[in-house]
Amino acid sequence: MLKINEKVLKKTIERCRERNIIIPTFSQLENPDSAPEKIKSNLKNTGLWDVNPLNLFRITWKNDPKENGGQGLFKGVNFLEMPPELTGVKARIVGLIGKWFPTGAHKVGAAFGCLAPKLVTGEFDPAEQKAVWPSTGNYCRGGAFDCALLACDAIAILPEGMSKERFEWLRKIGTKEIFATPGCESNVKEIYDKCHELKRERGDRIVIFNQFEEFGNAAWHYHVTGSAIEEVYNQIKTPKMRLSAYVSATGSAGTIGAGDYLRKKFPLVKIAASEALQCPTLYMNGFGAHRIEGIGDKHIPWIHNVRNTDTIVAIDDEDSMQVLRLFNEETGLKLLEKQGIKPAFYKKLELMGISSICNLLSAIKLAKYFEFNENDVIFTVLTDSAEMYKSRIKELVEESGKYSEKDAVAGFERHLRGAGIDWVKELTYPERKAVHNLKYFTWVEQQGKTVEELNELWLPEFWDRKFNEVAEWDKLIQDFNNQTGLLKQAANSGLSIKPLRFQN
Repeated sequence: MLKINEKVLKKTIERCRERNIIIPTFSQLENPDSAPEKIKSNLKNTGLWDVNPLNLFRITWKNDPKENGGQGLFKGVNFLEMPPELTGVKARIVGLIGKWFPTGAHKVGAAFGCLAPKLVTGEFDPAEQKAVWPSTGNYCRGGAFDCALLACDAIAILPEGMSKERFEWLRKIGTKEIFATPGCESNVKEIYDKCHELKRERGDRIVIFNQFEEFGNAAWHYHVTGSAIEEVYNQIKTPKMRLSAYVSATGSAGTIGAGDYLRKKFPLVKIAASEALQCPTLYMNGFGAHRIEGIGDKHIPWIHNVRNTDTIVAIDDEDSMQVLRLFNEETGLKLLEKQGIKPAFYKKLELMGISSICNLLSAIKLAKYFEFNENDVIFTVLTDSAEMYKSRIKELVEESGKYSEKDAVAGFERHLRGAGIDWVKELTYPERKAVHNLKYFTWVEQQGKTVEELNELWLPEFWDRKFNEVAEWDKLIQDFNNQTGLLKQAANSGLSIKPLRFQN
C-alpha cells in the first residue's frame, strides 16, 4: 500500500490547478490515442520541444516524427529496421527511435516514471523542494524538462566529461543549478557522492530522483517501451518469424526493464545487456573510462533484474566512435551508397547517437553469436540521435583529420560489419547470481540498503509486484486530475495552455 502525504498532495493539486497541469497516466503514454480529445486538439498547435504541460502527453514512442510535433499527432511506434546490406547479418534488427521524444531522447520517459508517482502521493513538494537528477547525460535533461513542464525547480548532476550540448541545453532551459562531477560516464560513484553532499547540506529541501534505484524508471520502460516493441513486432512479423532477442546498454538499467515485459509475452526471448569494453563491469567485474556517453558503469544498478539477463555484450568504444563518423560524414555516406544502401535509409542514420550505435553493434554480435537467420528479430533502442554529439564529431575531426575514403572503408568493414562474437558471454544461473551479488558493494556498503532488501531483488515475484504498482499509480493520477478539475474543464469549455519560458 502506497503512503500518501495528504498535506503536500493538497498543495500540489492546487499548484497544478493554477498552472493548468494535467498529468497523463502510464496507460495513456502507452496508448496516447486514449488521451482526452481536448488535449490532443491543443497539441496540434504545440511544438514537440515546447515547455508546455501538454507535452507531458508526448512522453511516448508514438509521436508524429516532426520537429514541430506534427498536425497528425500520434502515429504508430517510431522505429527503424536495419537492412542486411548495412549489418551483414540475416537477422532483422529493429530499433525504436528516441529522437522524437520531447528533449530528443527517451530518458524523458524514465524521468517521468520517477517523478509522477512522487507527485501524486505527496512524497515530493514542488512548491518547497527541488528535484535532484543524478545522471550520466540524458536523464537529467529529461528531469529538467519534466520539472519545467510541472513548474518545479531542478538540480542537474552529470559528469564533467559529457558532451557540451548537454550542458548548454540545461542552461538554456533554465536549470538554475548544474553540478559537473569529476570524470566521464563511468564515474557514477562521484555522482552519488555529490547527491550525499547536497543531502547533508540541504536536508528535506531537496528530493533525489536516483534513476539507478527508482523503480518508476524500469516500470515506465516495462509498460511503455515493452508494449511498443510488442506492437512493432506484431506489425512486421511473418508466420515463421521469432522475436528472438532484445538488447540494451544497461546505463541505469531502466531501458533493459522492457525485457522483463517481453519475457512475459515471449518466454524464449534472449535479453542481452550491453556495456563498454573499456569498463566491463558486468562482463568481468571490470572498471575504467570510456566514450559511450549515457551508460553508467562500475556498479550494478539497483533496478536491474539481473536474473532475467541472459547475455552480456561488451563493445569497444572506438567502434562506436568510428561508426558515428561513418554515419554522419559525407565520405561515409557515399561509401554506404556504393554498398547498396539507399539514400532514403542512410539519411536516417543520423537518428543514432553513440549509445544507439553501441546497441546496434551489440545486436550484430548477438546475431552472429547465436547464428540467427532471417526468421529471427532482434529489438533494441536508439536512445538519442547524432544531434546530441556534433561537438564529438568535430573533436574526432580535429584529432584524426579529414574523414577519407580509406577511413570510411575501415569504419564499414572493420568497425561495423566486422563486429565478431568476441566479448559475448552467455550467463549461467550462478553467473547471474554473481552479477547480482555485485550490488552489495555499491548499495549495501555505500548507499544504505540492507542485505534483506538485496536478497528480495533476486525473487521473480518481487519484480511482478513492482511492475504491477503502475496500476495503482494510474488510479492516483486519475484521482489527482479529478481533484484539479482541469479534465472536466477541458471537456466542457476547452483548455488553453501556453508554453512557459523555453523553446528548442
